[in-house]
Amino acid sequence: MPPAHVPPRAPLSPAQWRALLDVHDHRPWPLPVRPFLMTMSWHDLLFAHWRVPVARLRELVPASLELDLWQGEAWIGIVPFHMSQVGLPSLNRLPWLSEFSELNVRTYVRCGGKSGVVFFSLDAACWPAVLGARAGFRLPYYWALIHCEREGEAIRYHSERVLGPAARFEASYGPSSPVRRSAPGSFEHWLSERYCLYTTDGAGHALRGEIHHLPWPLQSAEAVFGRNDMLGWLGLEPLAAPPVLHFARRIDVLAWPLERCTAD
Repeated sequence: MPPAHVPPRAPLSPAQWRALLDVHDHRPWPLPVRPFLMTMSWHDLLFAHWRVPVARLRELVPASLELDLWQGEAWIGIVPFHMSQVGLPSLNRLPWLSEFSELNVRTYVRCGGKSGVVFFSLDAACWPAVLGARAGFRLPYYWALIHCEREGEAIRYHSERVLGPAARFEASYGPSSPVRRSAPGSFEHWLSERYCLYTTDGAGHALRGEIHHLPWPLQSAEAVFGRNDMLGWLGLEPLAAPPVLHFARRIDVLAWPLERCTAD
């Protein structure tokens, strides 16, 4: 959560970005030693999680990454949100480039003893960011037309992919409880408190990108879904159960460059 004096959509100053590094006792491992590369603020975020078949998920995740399961079960998340101050610390206020909406499809993996996230897709409403993230971070970004609008406490979200496998997502969602910090060892802590992402290089070797933020200011959430093709194009069908939903109004994130990950 941003400092109390920072409004929900207000930008952070350089000093406020650096101050995030002073709060790190909640992390499962130490902060990286080298300087961070990028900043980004995530706004009006929905975590929508479905349980999926372990065997099918294993087929989709690179072999160099170990599935991270919750009590033997696999979960996949669809995460719509809006981003601001995206970019290098000195270049995170650029018109058309530093603020846009994004939609992620992700699951949970481990490598080298660190639990993290691997993405099946990241749809973004900014084609230069798509090109930059594909080249610089080897992430499966796609250009999409996204409309994200706040109506009171609720968010109306619509995304339709422009390039790549056809996929559309429609939802209206919002918080339904006060803000809380998830308890270590809980399911929602396992879903949300992750401090690295994974991808692979051209030879299939695992690469890790460290991130840092304060503990997630989670709320329970309610959502009404319209069309949702974000799993179907992967050939992945969720098991028959309603999704687990969480909401976060804002979190500010620091990111580091990719590095080679060695297995346990």
